Amino acid sequence: MARTKDFDEKDVLSKAVRLFWHKGYNATSMQDLVDHLGISRSSLYDTYGDKHSLYLKALDAYQQTGIQRIESVINGAPTAKQAIIELIELFTSEILSDEQQKGCFMVNAEIETAPHNTDVNELITKNEQTMEDAFYKVVAQGQQNGDITSKTDARALARFLMNTVKGIRVSVRSVKNQAFFDDIINTSLQVLN
Repeated sequence: MARTKDFDEKDVLSKAVRLFWHKGYNATSMQDLVDHLGISRSSLYDTYGDKHSLYLKALDAYQQTGIQRIESVINGAPTAKQAIIELIELFTSEILSDEQQKGCFMVNAEIETAPHNTDVNELITKNEQTMEDAFYKVVAQGQQNGDITSKTDARALARFLMNTVKGIRVSVRSVKNQAFFDDIINTSLQVLN
């Protein structure tokens, strides 16, 4: 008969996201995971596998939460342009208010581990495609109803907006000046007119 777990798997996974996000993959040891997650080493291995498997699950959980939030913004915005503004604010507001200046967990993983790890690279690529597709959907809709300029290809605008967000997510690691980011966001939104 299988033993009942005495911990909440989602809660532990959420803690793993925060730890990997704060320390990075390479600087996080198995002992760090055991100490921070509050479960035994054997429970960690039995439930999540090794450190690499847990890291992939943490990235996936972070990505799934992000996708849900993106869809909520897109479905709730009154106009395409407003949806883009809200998406950019969504992607930047939390990281700008982070006192630890951790940046974005996905961008950090892209820089630290994706170049050397096929599994992480595939997950990051999927995440970026999801973001690009979300921007594309909104831009194309806005171009159809005249809310966004049709002078530039919708896919090109989506990629530009996604890259702008990614740049913000990298810059936030060293810059805390809100006006700096407001300038980037406002200038980026001008391409939609």
